[in-house]
Amino acid sequence: MPNRDSAYLIAPSPARDGLTRGVTGVDHRGETQDIRVVEERPLTIFLNSREIVTAMTIGDYPDYLALGFLRNQAMLSDADEVTGIEYDEELGVVVVRTAVETDHEEKLAKKTRTSGCAVGTVFGDMMEELEGLTLPDAQVKTSDLYALAATINTTPSLYLEAGAIHGTVLCQGARPLVYMEDVGRHNAVDKVAGWMQAEGASAADKTLYTTGRLTSEMVMKCALMGIPVLASRSGFTAWGVELAQQVGLTLIGRMRGQRFMCLSGADRLVWDADPSAVADDPKRARRKSAT
Repeated sequence: MPNRDSAYLIAPSPARDGLTRGVTGVDHRGETQDIRVVEERPLTIFLNSREIVTAMTIGDYPDYLALGFLRNQAMLSDADEVTGIEYDEELGVVVVRTAVETDHEEKLAKKTRTSGCAVGTVFGDMMEELEGLTLPDAQVKTSDLYALAATINTTPSLYLEAGAIHGTVLCQGARPLVYMEDVGRHNAVDKVAGWMQAEGASAADKTLYTTGRLTSEMVMKCALMGIPVLASRSGFTAWGVELAQQVGLTLIGRMRGQRFMCLSGADRLVWDADPSAVADDPKRARRKSAT
């Protein structure tokens, strides 16, 4: 069952069975330590009778992952009627069924590997989907950015439990709504997209927060989901910035403590918070005190 609390519609479930495993190792002092490590397992996604991709995933929310992956790769459109999603845990297979059979041989032939970890797969014609796309002109309050970072970074999660994981959070204003984690940041985004598709959630007033790098594929997925703001603790790639500027996506990275950097859509920022009133990042504070 999803972990739900007053802040989130879906929050991480670090104690959920099967997501981590206990192992014993030796630390830098030669002492024995018991730690938790993240599980990963293959999940094969089918669209009707056609096998599409096998992704390495932690195994939670396979229905949202499959639905979001297909939607983000433009293999499902708003016009396609999804009649069912079937998951076989033993086989590690999820099948998304539509009312009308689809044919994606050409799309599969244009499949390319991206810079993402785990199975980050992007299809060549995703770029075509961006042509003519314009995102909503949504304002972003800096007070909301600080509030989101404070909440998300202190939420109990698999990252805090075991590391080796990425998180993606769908947010509205200062409130984080849906927090998904996976071994690949692309999988985490696809789970959010799948939830939005299943729930019919609007995108125009949302922010997508990710713990991973702001790469070209992350920008493309966010834009194709219709979300006008993408933010991260991590940094940027040049192509990611270029694509964000092309489609009018507000792109904010290096969000740590008092600091952030906006490389696209800075004119949409509403400067309603005093950075000096925000707690600085502890690591940065330690570095400053050491100099």
